[in-house]
Amino acid sequence: MSDYIILGIQFGGHDTSAALMINGELVAACEQERLDLQKHSRAFPIDAINECLKIGKKTMAEVSTISVGGDFIELIKNVYLKPAIKENKRIDFLIKDIERIKIFYQMENKIRNETKFNGQINFFRHHKCHLASTYYPSGFDKALLVSYDGVGEIESGMIGRASNGEIEILHDSVHYPHSLGLLYSAITFFLGWKHHCDEGIIMGLAPFGNYSAIVPGSKRTYLEVFEEIVVSTGPLNYEINLEWIEYHNKRNTWVSDKFKSIFGKKRDYDEEILDHHKNIAAALQKRLEDVILAQLSYCKKKYNLDKLCISGGVGLNCSLNGKIVSSGIFKEIFVQPASGDSGISVGALYLANKENCKGNYNLTKNHNFYIGTSASDEEIEDSIIRSGQSYEKPINFYNKVATYLSEGKIVAWFQGGAEFGPRALGNRSILSRPYPVEQRDHINKRVKFREEFRPFAPAVLEEFTGNFFDIKQESPHMLIACKVLEDKKSAIPAVVHIDDTCRVQTVNKKNNEKFYNLLFEFNKVTGCPVLLNTSFNVKGQPIVNTATQAIDTFISTKIDALAIGSYILFK
Repeated sequence: MSDYIILGIQFGGHDTSAALMINGELVAACEQERLDLQKHSRAFPIDAINECLKIGKKTMAEVSTISVGGDFIELIKNVYLKPAIKENKRIDFLIKDIERIKIFYQMENKIRNETKFNGQINFFRHHKCHLASTYYPSGFDKALLVSYDGVGEIESGMIGRASNGEIEILHDSVHYPHSLGLLYSAITFFLGWKHHCDEGIIMGLAPFGNYSAIVPGSKRTYLEVFEEIVVSTGPLNYEINLEWIEYHNKRNTWVSDKFKSIFGKKRDYDEEILDHHKNIAAALQKRLEDVILAQLSYCKKKYNLDKLCISGGVGLNCSLNGKIVSSGIFKEIFVQPASGDSGISVGALYLANKENCKGNYNLTKNHNFYIGTSASDEEIEDSIIRSGQSYEKPINFYNKVATYLSEGKIVAWFQGGAEFGPRALGNRSILSRPYPVEQRDHINKRVKFREEFRPFAPAVLEEFTGNFFDIKQESPHMLIACKVLEDKKSAIPAVVHIDDTCRVQTVNKKNNEKFYNLLFEFNKVTGCPVLLNTSFNVKGQPIVNTATQAIDTFISTKIDALAIGSYILFK
């Protein structure tokens, strides 16, 4: 029998991507931004499609079906047409978005024209794709499933439960413009950063603020104002008070005049970050956590499920995820590493594969998302030679790199397939020792050029997790924030945030053998099983994807060494 090959596509918004499944096995997943170098790319993911086919050693002619995340006709009806009937100002919104609407309406033709594919194309709802993307690889049989993000067809989130491969939708009645994800984007924009891009910066800023402080010129705390902005209307329902927002009426406005009358003018990016801005971030984060934790507590009592699967853009909020874990509501959670919209292509694959399967569905745990672009040692050596850089291929490779790290050097680490999702998980990473505390500023000033308050993450040998961090489950994808143990803060101060938390990545040999081997050797050399791990890119650029990009970034920055494949480049 011939292979059953499904090509998954995410297109129609930000973070476009493609993924490939062969006979039920996820073999490739690539984000378009890694190939066109446009961060959070909105381009049709033809480069990502071609890369997935290359990784899977297949051609478009061999693809059995294409699976797409999104019911675009429903989106047009619910986001554009129905509101325009009710409100005249939504007519203006529709007219200004007419080119986007045309793309949505002609989506199938667009896909066929770009891919030259003549077979079956399936379309699945946005949030159902999110739920599938996190449930099927989780390794859980029974679980509660949640997705929170900006907006799908009309829903701002979805809650479901799963058992034996079947997903049942329990709740999907919070609709645009009521959206925790869009509110978070709106505040990101108001505080001076890029919406749909820099929300993680706001999360990192929040611990510096005080949500119980009084808003200047008011008698209310910052949190009390945000409790007026986000109103719980039932156990699983909430509303955004539309008096405070404007994103549903105008592009690039986001918050209303009322919001500005209370909180002042929008901050420009290069303006000083005041306590006022920190307090806004803190109140936003607290309100997000309060609303979602209340919903999850209700679901636990009602459905009595011990496992939780998380996806959707809000799933990238590791502080929220950490609160969920520390609350003890669930015995274990799994967060899809590409929780943002790039992960939609993977969810679409799983849903199409489920429809194709007869009988029981395979629920094998799959936490390996190192399934992007890779390079052989031969290809890497060719790239090095073309660059004109000197290099060596040491026999004691891991010891050499570990020793260099122990001396305080910054090492770029390029190995295997690129990670799928926004976190560098030990294949496209910049590494350093996690001490002293000045190491954090050293990396920022030499390479990353990020806001100084933003924390770096630790990667730890899985067997040492409990010795350093207050977490009782694995965290392989750096998406759960947890407390650093009091007696270990001084051992790894460069990865401890202002609130004594960190986004820990637990590393085992099965998931990433090379990165595990490096951590193991670093522990032998230093007695510390932890490394500081940040993404291999410079500010504003996607994470490097190819060997050539890695070498070019190494040359153009003050990184001390590049460990790429079996080779090391020094400066």
